Amino acid sequence: MDATRIMTIWIAVLYVLFWAAVFCGIVYLFILIIKALKKYINSKEVRNEKKVVAKSLGEALKENRLRCQMTQEFVAETLGVSRQSVSKWENGTSDPNTSNLLALAKLYGVSAENLLKCLETPSPDGIQDE
Repeated sequence: MDATRIMTIWIAVLYVLFWAAVFCGIVYLFILIIKALKKYINSKEVRNEKKVVAKSLGEALKENRLRCQMTQEFVAETLGVSRQSVSKWENGTSDPNTSNLLALAKLYGVSAENLLKCLETPSPDGIQDE
């Protein structure tokens, strides 16, 4: 065989190997996506629980702020955060970090435990954990 024919065969083999690798990569990505979707679907209970907890903490923060007759702007300036951060904490979009939670408790004149009591969820048998 001449050199051109051998080169053509090698190029054809490399071309087939390239497309086989691309196909395997696509199949692998498809499998990863399916696994991620299954994990997401199976985590619905955890996501719902987290939503309830976040909402409860946010409600407690807002309730205490209103009880103390403070604005979100005042709380934000006192803690050195943005007003949007305070708003996100209260609507459950995000949670304050530990130092901000302690500062909020001090500002509202309650213990951090009181703020976090709203996070206690009833156990399945209806008896609340103490």
